[in-house]
Amino acid sequence: MRINCMKCVYYYVTWDPKKPRGCKFFGFKSYAMPSQVVLKSSGNPCEAFKEKKISS
Repeated sequence: MRINCMKCVYYYVTWDPKKPRGCKFFGFKSYAMPSQVVLKSSGNPCEAFKEKKISS
């Protein structure tokens, strides 16, 4: 299953054009989606994913 970081409460967009995506849970910024960085570095899918609640 592919994790969509844009639906996670920990995902944020940075002002850094070289590292435009960030993860508040793990505390890093990257060019790639944070879930891809976690998978590549640990070999496991991101276990910190927490879906955003959409308020109406």
